[in-house]
Amino acid sequence: MKLRVFVAACLCLSGSYHLCAQTLEVTPNRALLDETVAIRASGLPPKERVAIQAKLVDGAEHRWSAEAEFLADPQGVVDVSHQAPIKGSYNEVSAMGLIWSMKPEEKHVAQYVSPRDAAGQIIEFQLILAGKPVASAQLEQRSLAEGVQRIKINGQLHGELFLPSGSGPHPGVLVVGGSEGGLQTQKAAWLASHGFAALALAYFHYEDLPNELAGIPLEYFGEALAWMRKRPEILPDRIAVMGTSRGGELALQLGSIYPQIAAVVAYVPANVRYAACCGGGTRVPYAWTLHGRALAYYTPRSRSFPNPAATMEAAIQVEHTHGPVLLISGEDDGVWASSLMAKAVVDRLKDSHFPYPVQHLDYAHAGHRAGRPEIVPMWHGMLQQPGSGREMDPGGTPRGDAESTLDAIPKVLDFLRSSLAAGGAAQEARKGPDDRIWLRPKTETCVQPLKFEKVMGGSQLGTEAVATRGTLSQNQRAGSEEGL
Repeated sequence: MKLRVFVAACLCLSGSYHLCAQTLEVTPNRALLDETVAIRASGLPPKERVAIQAKLVDGAEHRWSAEAEFLADPQGVVDVSHQAPIKGSYNEVSAMGLIWSMKPEEKHVAQYVSPRDAAGQIIEFQLILAGKPVASAQLEQRSLAEGVQRIKINGQLHGELFLPSGSGPHPGVLVVGGSEGGLQTQKAAWLASHGFAALALAYFHYEDLPNELAGIPLEYFGEALAWMRKRPEILPDRIAVMGTSRGGELALQLGSIYPQIAAVVAYVPANVRYAACCGGGTRVPYAWTLHGRALAYYTPRSRSFPNPAATMEAAIQVEHTHGPVLLISGEDDGVWASSLMAKAVVDRLKDSHFPYPVQHLDYAHAGHRAGRPEIVPMWHGMLQQPGSGREMDPGGTPRGDAESTLDAIPKVLDFLRSSLAAGGAAQEARKGPDDRIWLRPKTETCVQPLKFEKVMGGSQLGTEAVATRGTLSQNQRAGSEEGL
């Protein structure tokens, strides 16, 4: 049911007409972070210039704002969904332009920080006529849909399971992060809000896990898949994997070795295994291990596209994936050449006559945050890489990143729904044992047992904390979950 909220202020003008009850309306006034709303002003003098301001306080208590001027139509109406501003923070028709075009009011702020603990955020709108505020409205953006349940996983696995409302079982998604470490709780909450049971799985820089993305055993993720397949809330043969940046690299790698994975979604991924990172001096040079041995890796000299000859052994053998693949990239990626690397994945799949659907969403003016599933302020300055503190520019323009978000959100959800639907083409290939590994990637260097590997092979994979609904844990890392 759509809700409407507005505060009307009366303004009586002398002359040939009498106006009152200018209104500013947001419909609906409560929406998920990925949902578009309608912003509409009425009761205005025909052809009059008016301004609409938008303000919010982000998860780090930083203030953001935007303003745009519009010309009222002959009926005295401004409909932001159908009218372009004549001046302001953005200049094209965009229903959510007043949100994605916001900039910080403080000079030291470099990026927007998502709401903490999935508490949502309030955006305040004001209608300005003749230099004075005449009406106001609010929008509550929520991270979680009503009835979503969260279960914290303790023990051999480290993560949080988000379950949709309603009776299950549901299709599942394993969600892994990038070089920021920790949990990708925002994406897991988003997926659960749209009907998927999503496990946000940490694998470094979280609790007692390693501090670096170095020497991570891929069997850990196999154990997570096995755990998900045994959950009564999850359909065991309809599990996808989703990752961003280094997590996108990981998602492609997992899809290539675990036939139990029904589909792969990789945001701004690499087509090769990169070296260890994100700790200011890693203990080993390789990022991933399998069967106690290091997987071949590539050490970049710049952010340019990896030389195929130099990366042959480190290339991910994506052709062994047992389900559809979706890639999201930005041509203006400032972190690495995700657009070219995603295209290399597509080319490799074509050359191998890959039997499953492949989609590549490539956005010309988007950067390393291409397709992020939340409609929030897109402006950013120079950022610090979460693990190393290295300064970098993610690339992309606010408009380019916003356009990629608005386009990708429904396409990613549709891809998952179709790929994980009953009777999907890939299901027959996933009826083997939980621990079956399809591929033996190129390995090198004998690996000493790691403390992290002690969690492998046990029967008790995790214990559950008390389940809660509609909220995230207090130790959630907010604002740096895009994966760098």
